[in-house]
This record gives sequence, C-alpha cells and structure tokens, in this order.
Amino acid sequence: MSTASVGADSALQFQRAMPVLEISDMTRSLAFYKDQLGFDAATWGEPPSFAIAQRGEVTLALALAAAGTVTVSRKTWAAYIYVRDVDSLFAELQAVGVAVADPPENRPYNCREMIVDDPDGHILAFGQVLDPDTRGPGLSERIGRDAWPGD
Repeated sequence: MSTASVGADSALQFQRAMPVLEISDMTRSLAFYKDQLGFDAATWGEPPSFAIAQRGEVTLALALAAAGTVTVSRKTWAAYIYVRDVDSLFAELQAVGVAVADPPENRPYNCREMIVDDPDGHILAFGQVLDPDTRGPGLSERIGRDAWPGD
C-alpha cells in the first residue's frame, strides 16, 4: 500500500485516542480526576483495578500497577488535552485547589497551554489552539517547527 492511500478512506478515519496511565492508588487517582479535574469515571474490578475517565470528548484510562512499578516519564506529556479556553480552565482548577505546575503561557507551536501533574507525577498538558488551521494543531506550515524550546 502506498503512503498516498493511507488514511484516504473516510470510513477508516481514526476517531480518538485514549492514553492509558499507570497509577499507584485508584482511590487517590479517582479523587483527583473526578473531584479536581471534573472527569466522570467508571471502574472495573473489585477492588477497582482499571478506570475510564471522561470529560467532554476526552477519555483517559487509569490502570492500577503492581506496588512500586508505576512507570512515569518526566520528559514529556503523558497526555495533551485540547480545550477551548485554557485560562477559564486554569481559573476552574485554581478554585478547587489543583496545583498547576506551569500556568497558561503562549507556546511557539500555536498553543496557549498549562501543565498539571497528576498524583503519580504524570504530566498533563491542557492546550488551547491560538490560530486554528485546517491541518490541525501544530501541523500548520505557518508554525516554525525548528523553533522548539530546548532544541
């Protein structure tokens, strides 16, 4: 199959993704995602060992890891969640006491974003596209991809 045909059939288009985050404490994580970030959640197992959390069209899975085995990368985001208004979300999260690691800031890739750490240290980015493009967030040729911070 040539690369020109990949993704061409609209019946086969991807619909959404669900990052799966390993967690060490289901009760603590559900309290964070539900009570502080405003997600709804359903759990599986007794006691729960897996959960799916959803807010709007965003879905995250929480998978309970064996004691002492949670894998967390502090090098990049565990999930990047697009929102319509990151400043309003920032105010909402501050009102319920969420510790925001990095407050909203305009970034060179056409997003205004903030960073929140979950209880296990997963980095969650919440980004608002500043100048929407038909190709999607971060894909526009108008954005200087060679201007990434830290490169």
